Amino acid sequence: MRLRCLASSRVTSQTNLATHHLRFVRTLCRSSVRREMTVEAKLVPSPEVLELWRNAQAVCFDVDSTFCVDESIDELAAFLGVGDQVAALTAKAMGGTVKFQDALAERLSLMACSQQQLQAFLQAHPAQLSPGIPELVAKLQQQGKAVFLVSGGFRQIIHPIAESLGIPLSHVYANRLLFKEDGSYAGFDAEEFTSRSGGKAEAVRDIKRKFSYDRIVMVGDGATDMEARQEDAANIFIGYGGVVERPNIAAQADWYIYDIHALLQALL
Repeated sequence: MRLRCLASSRVTSQTNLATHHLRFVRTLCRSSVRREMTVEAKLVPSPEVLELWRNAQAVCFDVDSTFCVDESIDELAAFLGVGDQVAALTAKAMGGTVKFQDALAERLSLMACSQQQLQAFLQAHPAQLSPGIPELVAKLQQQGKAVFLVSGGFRQIIHPIAESLGIPLSHVYANRLLFKEDGSYAGFDAEEFTSRSGGKAEAVRDIKRKFSYDRIVMVGDGATDMEARQEDAANIFIGYGGVVERPNIAAQADWYIYDIHALLQALL
């Protein structure tokens, strides 16, 4: 009798587990479908978003994985032979357990990039622009729209890119590596907006204040870019998944694209 009860209990337990698993799978499927439907809906801009894009006074681009196809800090770390260690610190930072500025300081201290090493990196790694970027920048400038680069990357890497496309260096908001007289690493400029959490929103506010813009668009691939969409900062956020697709960003963006040419076509 006891054996029969135990067997019955096991069957009931297995049945319950199977039922819970089935419910879990169904929930995942429904969530996946809803997410896909949400992302798909963002692939076509609303009339309001399209009008704001066409009439924007300024467009701010993230650089890594948006304006360019690579992540500069990861590429530089790999060049210096500490790619895996820096990647681990990046993952730790993304987990939200440390402040952005502390994580940046920790990674840069590990890299300890000298001025000479940075110059060697720049020579060995020319900029890799995302397809369509040169044409889009030229079109925006032709239409009288200002182009800004707002990045957590480094001015020493971004300035040559800006100059090659006719973007004024005063339109670059990024971090700055500091060096000692002998060229060894000395730290980074903590006064730069993008050296700290919420810095991209601060940068866009500064742009609005300095240039008296009312309509600014932010284009980027990540959460720090989306944070720039605030009442007193960027009016809309356009998410870009052409390098790294982030479903959570796609679901919350005002418009989500996989091809830079989509932005260019919307201006024609």
